[in-house]
Amino acid sequence: MFSGSLVAIVTPMRPDGRVDFEAWARLLDFHLRNGTSGIVVGGTTGESATLRDSELRDLAERACEQVGQRIPVIVGAGTSSTATTVERVASLSELAVDGVLVVTPAYNRPTQEGLYQHFAAVAAASRKPVVLYNVPTRTAVDMLPETVGRLSQLPRIVSVKEAVTEPGRIRAILDACRKDFVVLSGDDATARRAVQEGARGVISVTANVAPRAMADMINAGLRGDHATAEKLDAALAALHQDLFAEANPIPVKWALARMGLIGEGIRLPLTPLSAATQPVVLAAMRGAGILQ
Repeated sequence: MFSGSLVAIVTPMRPDGRVDFEAWARLLDFHLRNGTSGIVVGGTTGESATLRDSELRDLAERACEQVGQRIPVIVGAGTSSTATTVERVASLSELAVDGVLVVTPAYNRPTQEGLYQHFAAVAAASRKPVVLYNVPTRTAVDMLPETVGRLSQLPRIVSVKEAVTEPGRIRAILDACRKDFVVLSGDDATARRAVQEGARGVISVTANVAPRAMADMINAGLRGDHATAEKLDAALAALHQDLFAEANPIPVKWALARMGLIGEGIRLPLTPLSAATQPVVLAAMRGAGILQ
C-alpha cells in the first residue's frame, strides 16, 4: 500500500499563525502533478507539536477530499501519552485516510516493552493501517528491530518509518518482521541506500520542494536501476543536508515561500529562517535546479 516517495508535507500558515487552507490546496495539487506517492499530514515537518486536534482533522479531511484516492493520505497521530494517542488514533481513523503515522513517545523514554505495549494499544484502537515512526534524534528513544518485529505480527501494523541511519538497520528490521511488512526510510540523505537494502520508499522532507526529482530517484532504486538513482540523488545531496541547517521545518518552509507556494507563517517556538542561513538553503535550491 505504501511505497515510493511520500511527502512529509508542511502545514502552510498565515503571518498570524492560522492555517492557510488556500495554500494547502496549492501544495496538494503540486504533489499530485509531480509524482509524489503519498501525503503524510501532520508529521514533524507539518509542525505536529503545535497543531490543534481540530486543525489536524481539518487538514486530513481536506487532503482526502482533494486527493480523491489517487494517492494515499496518512495522518500523524502520535503523542507522548498512550491514552491520548489511543484517543487520537480512534478519532482520526474514522476519516477517509489510508493510514495513521504514530511516532514513538517523546521525552518519557519508555523501555522496549513499554514501546511494544504502547503500539499494541494503538493498533487495537485503530480502524486503519498503522505506520510506526522511529526517530531517536527527536524522541530520545530508539525502537529496536526486534521490537518492530514483534509489532509487525499485529494485523493493523503494516509499516515503519525508520530514521536511524546506521548500516544494516533496514535489513535487521526486515529480517525481524513478517514478509509483507513495509519499511520506509525516514532520512532523505540515506533513502537511496535504504531502498537498496530493501526499503520500499521514503517519507521525505526534500520532496516538499523537489517532488519530481525525489519520486524519480526512489522509483529508479525500486526498479533496481541504482546507477540512475545515484545520479539523481547526487543532485539532491545539498538539499538533503541544508534543509536541516536549522530545525525542520524552518528551512523547508522558507524554501517553499521562495517558490511562491506558501507564505512565511510558522508557529512559535519555531522562528523564521535566519538571515545567515538563507544563502545556504538558496544555494542548495539552485544546485538542485529548483530556482535559477
